[in-house]
Amino acid sequence: MNKITADHLARRACVYIRQSTPDQVRHNLESQRRQYALVDRARTLGWQDVDVIDDDLGISGSGTQRPGFERLLHVLCNGQVGAVFSVEASRLARNGRDWHTLLEFCSVVDTLLIDAETVYDPRLTNDRLLLGMKGTISEMELASFRERAHAALRQKAERGALVQRVPIGYVKGSDDRIEKDPDARVGSTIDLIFRKFTELGSVRQVFFWLDQQQIQLPVARGPEALREIIWQPARYHAVLSVLTNPVYAGAYAYGRSKTMVRLEDGRKRVRRQRQRRREDWAVLIVDHHEGYIDWDAYQSNQTMIAHNDNARGAAVRGSVKHGEALLAGLLRCGHCGAKLLAQYPGPGVIRYQCSGYLLNRDHACCVMFGGLRADRLVSEQLLQCLTPFGTEAAIEAIESMQGASDERIQQKALVLEHARYEVTRARRQYDAVDPANRLVAAELERRWNHALTTEAQLEAELAALQQCRERPLTDTQKRELMGFARDLLGLWDDPRSSPEHKKRLLRIALKEIVVTSEGETIRLVVHWQGGDHTQVEFPKIRSGRHRYVTDDDLVEIVRRLARIEPDTRIASILNRNRKPTAHGQTWTARRVCSLRCNHKIEVYREGERQSRGEVSVSETANILGVTQTTVLRMIRLKRLQATQVCQNAPWILRRADVEQWLAGRNERTTPPTGNSAQMSLEIP
Repeated sequence: MNKITADHLARRACVYIRQSTPDQVRHNLESQRRQYALVDRARTLGWQDVDVIDDDLGISGSGTQRPGFERLLHVLCNGQVGAVFSVEASRLARNGRDWHTLLEFCSVVDTLLIDAETVYDPRLTNDRLLLGMKGTISEMELASFRERAHAALRQKAERGALVQRVPIGYVKGSDDRIEKDPDARVGSTIDLIFRKFTELGSVRQVFFWLDQQQIQLPVARGPEALREIIWQPARYHAVLSVLTNPVYAGAYAYGRSKTMVRLEDGRKRVRRQRQRRREDWAVLIVDHHEGYIDWDAYQSNQTMIAHNDNARGAAVRGSVKHGEALLAGLLRCGHCGAKLLAQYPGPGVIRYQCSGYLLNRDHACCVMFGGLRADRLVSEQLLQCLTPFGTEAAIEAIESMQGASDERIQQKALVLEHARYEVTRARRQYDAVDPANRLVAAELERRWNHALTTEAQLEAELAALQQCRERPLTDTQKRELMGFARDLLGLWDDPRSSPEHKKRLLRIALKEIVVTSEGETIRLVVHWQGGDHTQVEFPKIRSGRHRYVTDDDLVEIVRRLARIEPDTRIASILNRNRKPTAHGQTWTARRVCSLRCNHKIEVYREGERQSRGEVSVSETANILGVTQTTVLRMIRLKRLQATQVCQNAPWILRRADVEQWLAGRNERTTPPTGNSAQMSLEIP
């Protein structure tokens, strides 16, 4: 039965060509020739207008977006196609949806499906049944291939033998073994990244340090068999990939990422490289090969990186910031489980407050307290644990500073060594070329000169770094360091001690601090990294009481001075006695006035003292007709009764006492001088 009619031949024929992967496109050339040969078969069957659709070369037919197949369906629905040629059903589709959509469209517009051997008419029941079975077999064949391939990969990965591409710093050895790169510069740079992360505790800070010091990082280019190492300026993601890859810890991991499939606009969309939790990795083999760090250090680094992710909110501590609050990120509310936020209401003021109220404004804050006392109590707990190790740590610090070389100098020396190799290589290339071939010789000479210039520049930079390198510790510095080890509290309280270093020490030793408010007491339960727990308590500060409150004794002095002196004189007396304000400032009339207003002390009124019958030293001298020095001597000898609020304050006497003494004195009542060697002069 001839299924090809004149109506079919009047329309065009489409030859659909597809290969699944780019590798098949490059190497399976016979399959391509066989598919393109369908053009001759179409012309043999009578078609003159033949359209070749090869837009989908290198694209899978398992349901992903295929522009060539979309174009085929478009011209098919327009009724412009009389026949669709393909080598087999698997070329047209590898999934039932696309295959049955094509069959339905062909049956509606009366289009034939023709392969290398047979002509099919989708409108005929037998042909449609046969085509449906072929599509199902093709789909199952793909699934079977995929399952067998995945099972083989999984089995090889479970042995730790599936090594597709090794990261920078490693090479693939014999029998697919992972070995360290023999290039000393590459290995030294990888070691430097891990050392700086241990020192700085932040991926961003490591990146900034590398960028500031102009230290380049190695990058692999090209396929695995022919890869080339090039050096580029440091990038954040390059540093992060080194610190998070378990290969550098000597571990083999398979299944760290997975492919996510989504349906978008009726089409399957594949999303790759989604990170998975360590518990979900398919294979993990520790101590598989030689690593740059051990597995425990890798786990510690991942924990620190996770806690530095501020985007995760209350689930992590957060990165170490520049604030003065030492317990920021460690405190958690014992009532609602939320983190405690560190706030700075004013200069030198720290306050910790539960963040749970931010989510529910209807409820009051669970706990809120001043941070200075909490920081001090927890710091004392830490220093008590560190004191026995202070001397040992100081000795190790001295030895490390004396024995360790400067990383910058080491890296620059390795770069210089590589530059000298490039100079030697360029010279050998220039010597090997025929001098008469000026086109080649001129280019090689330019490369040689460029290598020499780079070498000279690196030598100058290395010499500058060596001149600026740190000197070895002197005996005096060693003694000072040992003294700090014996006085950790003094070192901790030193204004030059960085808050960032204190926070890092606290985070190394402490896991979490649970805070509860019970009545008038704040309780801190300190959870140490080793599993122990310590509990500290301190009373709440009453409303209006804080460290900037003026002492009661000083307030009483001002209260008594305000009855005899104006504000300006009070400020002068307090400054002479070296009694600063609560903020450590000197007194002024305005500050004295503010203190009086806060404590409801009346201002001194002119004549107030006289109305109470009180006189000053100068007024007493006028009453007695003597000098002020004589009055002061009489007060010292207790001939006159006087009171003084504080040192340097004026002496105050009662007028009645002065007048009584004046009434009872005789011609010799004036007290003699206090010098026993001086004789008195008798006046007749």
